Amino acid sequence: MLELLDWIYKKKCYFCRSSKEAVKMCSKCYEQMDYLPVKVNRIVEGKKVYCAGIYNKNIQKLIRGLKYHNQKDLAFYLAKFMAEYFEKITDSKDFDVVPVPIFPKREMKRKYNHMNLTGAEFCRLTSTTLNKNLIKRIKDTKPQYKLKRPERIENLSNAFEVNKENYSGKTILIIDDICTTGSTFEEMIKELQKNGITDIICLSATTPFGD
Repeated sequence: MLELLDWIYKKKCYFCRSSKEAVKMCSKCYEQMDYLPVKVNRIVEGKKVYCAGIYNKNIQKLIRGLKYHNQKDLAFYLAKFMAEYFEKITDSKDFDVVPVPIFPKREMKRKYNHMNLTGAEFCRLTSTTLNKNLIKRIKDTKPQYKLKRPERIENLSNAFEVNKENYSGKTILIIDDICTTGSTFEEMIKELQKNGITDIICLSATTPFGD
């Protein structure tokens, strides 16, 4: 009976619906996500921003499923994708990983911050330290994807607040799912720098823009 139930409820791949591996993302679908070259993608406020891959195909579905459709198990695969890229940049473990925060009301409605889930998995995979309490979002901003560059900057102005008591002195690694114009990283970096925290790099899982 137990074997029958295991077969009936066997996990299917969220992407191709295969149940061969009984996982949320099978190895075939994972391998279809393409990495960008391992190099700095852009400089924001004098800080290096790395983007692991291009926002297309399976990674789009992965992020949307994790972010909007309660597919929390997908956080592991997003973190794995980012970790495999990041470990080609450095083998240092001396980082405080800071996921981009969301406004408390939005987090309460969604019941989780997908980047906190991703950050926890990323830290487990890379042996770095998760720091969710260094910076918080104090402004209920509009979704960035609907806005043009000047509107994004205005939308994020004064959106973050740093609690320096939670700074360990390690290099700050800010992580996010998508980097389009870099506005979110920019505002977080500015706020950290106002508080005397300057050793910062950024990592995004994806960008709509390539190499």
